[in-house]
Amino acid sequence: MQFISAAPAPEPDESRVLSQEELAQGWRLGCRHKALAGTEVFLPVDPVHAAQSAVQSVAELQLAVDLGTTSVHWEALDSSHVVVAAGATLNPQLGAGSEVMSRLAFAASPDGAEDLRQVIVQLLREIIASLPGQVKRLSVAGNPAMTLLLLGAPVDGISKAPYRLDEPGGRVVSLAEDLPEAYILPQLAPFVGGDLSAGMTALLMAERPPSTPFLLSDMGTNGEFLLALSESEYISTSVPLGPALEGSGLSCGNVAGTGTVSAFRLTPYGLEANCIGGGASSLDAGITGAGYISLLAILKEQGVLDERGGFASGATPLATKLARDFVDILGERRLNLPGGLFLTASDVEEVLKVKAAFDLAVGALLEAAGLSSGALTCLCLAGALGAHVVPADLESLGFLPPGLGARVRTVGNTSLAGARLVLTDADARHSAEALPAQTRNIDLTGDPAFGQEFVRRMHFCFGNRVAS
Repeated sequence: MQFISAAPAPEPDESRVLSQEELAQGWRLGCRHKALAGTEVFLPVDPVHAAQSAVQSVAELQLAVDLGTTSVHWEALDSSHVVVAAGATLNPQLGAGSEVMSRLAFAASPDGAEDLRQVIVQLLREIIASLPGQVKRLSVAGNPAMTLLLLGAPVDGISKAPYRLDEPGGRVVSLAEDLPEAYILPQLAPFVGGDLSAGMTALLMAERPPSTPFLLSDMGTNGEFLLALSESEYISTSVPLGPALEGSGLSCGNVAGTGTVSAFRLTPYGLEANCIGGGASSLDAGITGAGYISLLAILKEQGVLDERGGFASGATPLATKLARDFVDILGERRLNLPGGLFLTASDVEEVLKVKAAFDLAVGALLEAAGLSSGALTCLCLAGALGAHVVPADLESLGFLPPGLGARVRTVGNTSLAGARLVLTDADARHSAEALPAQTRNIDLTGDPAFGQEFVRRMHFCFGNRVAS
């Protein structure tokens, strides 16, 4: 980010990423500095990234959009239902906060809701302008907060308890005079939205759908879960996960992209980073959520990270070697990593919060259904994290019950897949629209015991216990 006023002194390692000219202009790494009250900063917005096919011109297109809290993904289809263009970009609402409640608070300010709506409407205009044809139909899958903000609808129902769902979705709306009509995917509960109804629809309409009972989880900024007990009975829940595993809020966190670290491996010489697309790790490319999961699993296995998330010395020669890279900076312990990257105690705590919430949601759904984890045929892991994470690492850190890691299916962006299906398949749309009446929701955050149960899971093993 660029400090327009009161730029802080650059840290020594920032000069490895930013030129002297950029530093003089006030550019700093956002993960290293806080903007204090009264400070003016400029946050650059990613341009629209479109990866188009060789198609030069198409008469009519349909556009499917996955409207996420952190990022927006889309695909354009021709009349034969072939994807002719696709792309992704960061959600331009990020300037108002990285998670749902920050956006809702901003929406409550004067003109805040309209500002948030307009940046998404403008993004849709830019996406459509980049495509090789005229878009006739549009579908949008998003969580309830993103959906309400897009529609310009009141957000009171999800801003404070008791929460309620005021926008059911499952209907065609007009977003702006110059945009095609948009089909909004059905919403299931106050914090379980069209992204999950789209995802379940994509799984149910697949050539080989999972056998029930199975669990669909979308590990986004808001963790959404849908347990399929049969073809007509579901239980849903949601928990705030925060943006940590989407690459935001961690010291070296970044969204997945070329050069970003997606995994670590342990060699006799220490840790090595595996980067997307190859090459060496670097501070400016950062580490994905999956990369952090991989790193913490290795450290825990070697005894350099204990179950409570504290750094330790370990007992093996390799652990001792790793522990030599611990340093204390400004009163906080950090582990130096290849390429100038590092892991702080605060980073571990943020991942631990995600683990506790995920663990609590999975356990609550199984308890509500009267099932053991062994009864699940599979856990379908959707979203960007699933593309790179190793299920065994999730199990090692206690995100999953013992044994479930072997039954994890990474299913990719099912939200986008479902948004695409409802444009082209009437049966898929009917399936999506049947889900709300078939789904019972568990309000975990509204339970008075939520805070206590969350804290009891703040350790790297599954459930509300700490191994001795």
